[in-house]
Amino acid sequence: MIRTITASDFMKLRQELKSVDVSATVKSIIENVKVNGDNAVKHYEEEFDKVILSSLEVTEREKRDSLKKVSPDFVEILERAAKNIREFHSQQVRNDLIFSNSEGVILGQKFIPIEKVGLYIPGGTASYPSTVLMNAVPAKIAGCSEIFIATPPEIKPEIIAAAHVAGVDRIFKMGGAQAVAAFAYGTESVPKVDKIVGPGNIFVAEAKRQVFGRVAIDMIAGPSEILIIADKNNFAPDIAADMLAQAEHDKLATAILITNSMRLAKGVSSEIEAQILQLERKDIARESIDKNGRIIIVKSWEQAIELANEFAPEHLEICVENPFDWITSGKIKNAGSIFLGRFSPEALGDYYAGANHTLPTMGTARFSSPLSVDDFVKKSQYIYYSQEALTKVSDDIEKFAKSEGLTGHAKSISIRRGK
Repeated sequence: MIRTITASDFMKLRQELKSVDVSATVKSIIENVKVNGDNAVKHYEEEFDKVILSSLEVTEREKRDSLKKVSPDFVEILERAAKNIREFHSQQVRNDLIFSNSEGVILGQKFIPIEKVGLYIPGGTASYPSTVLMNAVPAKIAGCSEIFIATPPEIKPEIIAAAHVAGVDRIFKMGGAQAVAAFAYGTESVPKVDKIVGPGNIFVAEAKRQVFGRVAIDMIAGPSEILIIADKNNFAPDIAADMLAQAEHDKLATAILITNSMRLAKGVSSEIEAQILQLERKDIARESIDKNGRIIIVKSWEQAIELANEFAPEHLEICVENPFDWITSGKIKNAGSIFLGRFSPEALGDYYAGANHTLPTMGTARFSSPLSVDDFVKKSQYIYYSQEALTKVSDDIEKFAKSEGLTGHAKSISIRRGK
């Protein structure tokens, strides 16, 4: 049963959502993969996924056979979704800059694609071809030269189809911390990458945390979450369905409604109980709702905004009159992806609209952003000074260097005077 709580109790919810510490287990897995490569990865796939692998990579023949199993209609859906994702993310491409602020001086910045990226695509209790598109399409737009996928064995054909549509180069049958380790350090058959992106379970998240520095990562993703702000004019079945759509992801997922209407709150609570019985993943949704489902009654929208900013949700639905006013006012400060109005459910963003669905969770929207083209590029800057331009500023630089006690720095400037 979903709980109705006060605003003050809601603020404690983040503290209640604590995860299990798996750091020691993950460290052991990473060390084993570093030393034993493919054999270690295969060992963990047999232990955790109960699959004995002769090879870690999906062969071209396996890809062709999988593609034959996917209906043409679904491939067309993938292509339409990929088109939307491509159009949105193409707007994010940034241009190099070059300027001169003084005669003989040129400064600039270049955007350079990250060469090799590893995309982690979750498996297990569900299949996520949408995540393939959301991760691979921006990488392709950024210009990454090689794009690889790691996903648990027994790969569903829809994953292969999405990889084909998105232009992924190679696919590997490996999941969990061992997949992250293989990408970070390389094995006999798995290439070492420069960056690892994509969501995963607690073991994947911890592995990404531990290999950060060896490679780049996008973010440490936690369980999925949604916060819905809804007024009295909403239909309870719609709001309940949106909450359950999030709850069916994971037993640790969080679904929250903030409203100023007790009638809507009661209606949504009743609808959740009715609709949950219709879900294929009702056991997962049931545990998620019972543990982490909440309804909060507020006296004002100012209070709702304050709570939303404090929670910093992964997904924020604003189901009120004139929702764009909430954006243009600048009052909404912390959210991964924001869904405006009564006909923009979170599932629209998960699959099709074009904005990315790899988002900051667990309050990290306070300082993090959705996955974007920026995640697949790096920046280099450059400086040019002519002899005359350097001479003009030499005194300033030498004094600056000496103030820090770095006389060698000062010498590197003064030695060029008069040449």
